[in-house]
Formats: sequence, structure tokens, C-alpha cells
Amino acid sequence: MTRFFSSKTYGHDRGLSAAFRQWRADSHCKFVHGYSLEFEFVFGADKLDDNNWVVDFGGLKDLEAWLRLNFDHKTLVAFDDPQISVFEEMHDIEAIDMVTVEATGCEMFAKMAMEYASELIQKIYGERCWVESVTVREHGANSAICKRTS
Repeated sequence: MTRFFSSKTYGHDRGLSAAFRQWRADSHCKFVHGYSLEFEFVFGADKLDDNNWVVDFGGLKDLEAWLRLNFDHKTLVAFDDPQISVFEEMHDIEAIDMVTVEATGCEMFAKMAMEYASELIQKIYGERCWVESVTVREHGANSAICKRTS
């Protein structure tokens, strides 16, 4: 069986600048810090569409909008961060634009993006194609990948 894959990258140049902290860390990662994150989506299909594409990249505007809503000049805070009330106060006075998440870090951001993109792709294409993986890069040396399991 032939399988096809294509990828769409929303690079560091897109300005998806997010700040967060790993509050459980014993290192400097416990402090708020930020990156211009990069997201790479790999799509798979057993059969190409009428244009011989896995997905039509022009139809992914909702995906980019979701990335901007959650990662563009945002401060991501884990719902169980012991300092969440401090972040909420900063959000209330418009010092930060806070997004509350299950947990912070590239692994969790990749999981969030995988879940959203998978729902979107299924809504658009049904069972014909899927999201194979999502890679989130902080910079050239650090990244995390969330892969499809079935």
C-alpha cells in the first residue's frame, strides 16, 4: 500500500511568540521565559484528492487562526500553577494575554495542536486523511513531537 505525506510549517518567522514557565522544574525553566514557536504538521493519506494533494494548504486558515489565538503574544499558564492567581491579576490589568492550559512545554503544545488539527482535518476531509504528527520547536536545538498512534 502506498501512503502519502505532506507537511505544513508555521515557522519562527510567523511571530507565534509565547511565554510560559515550567513551574515544577528545578532549573531556570521555572521562570517565565518565551520563544517564537514553530509548528510543523505532517498530514497523511492513503489516497490523494482530485488535485493529487494530501491536504489543500489553502484550506488551513482555521488552523493558523487557532495557533494565533493560543500562541501569538500569549502567556500560557498551567491550570495547576501555584501562582495562577498572580497571572490572572496580570491578565485582568492587561499586562499579559493569558491562556490557561493543561500543562506547559513543547510536548503539551504539540499535543494541543495535534488534537485541534486532527478534529479540523476530520471535519474537512473525513477519513481520507489524518494528522500524522506535530512538531513544536522552541529553537533549532529544542523540539518535541506528538505522533498519531492509530
